[in-house]
Amino acid sequence: MTPWRDELRESDRYAVRRLVEATGFFCPEEQEIAVELVEETLGQGKASGYEFLFLDSVTTPDELQGYTCFGPIPSRPGSYDLYWIAVAPAQHRHGLGRRLLEETERRALARGATEMFIDTAGRAQYLPTRSFYERMDYQIFEIVPDFYAPGDDKVVYRKTLRTEPG
Repeated sequence: MTPWRDELRESDRYAVRRLVEATGFFCPEEQEIAVELVEETLGQGKASGYEFLFLDSVTTPDELQGYTCFGPIPSRPGSYDLYWIAVAPAQHRHGLGRRLLEETERRALARGATEMFIDTAGRAQYLPTRSFYERMDYQIFEIVPDFYAPGDDKVVYRKTLRTEPG
């Protein structure tokens, strides 16, 4: 049984920063946004609209193995966004990303979600990320050309969530 944690701690602002820095995928501005979402949720609680799922290291206090940040889309009932998913580099290729995403989907379903959206970059660096989403049964919903920068499209994925297989 995976020891998931969904309550935020003050130390998570630092743990999330260390984790998103360690991945090598997120620029400094994106790293700041990840921390801002933690801080906003620490300050506002559920009113922030953000939910978190953490997997802590069993050997190192305040070190994350991975986390997600997700929440309902206010203007689209039954729809959720996955804002962040990050896995410690040492945990890549061990199934943690899959387990994190599956548990995030399970929790969203329990709150009434019928679909999940994920935005990611179109840069070549993100090809493994996009392949991961596709292996998790997400389909491209929309591509917005040059959204992040010239030549860096925004790729929006969507998955219909089901309570039972099939």
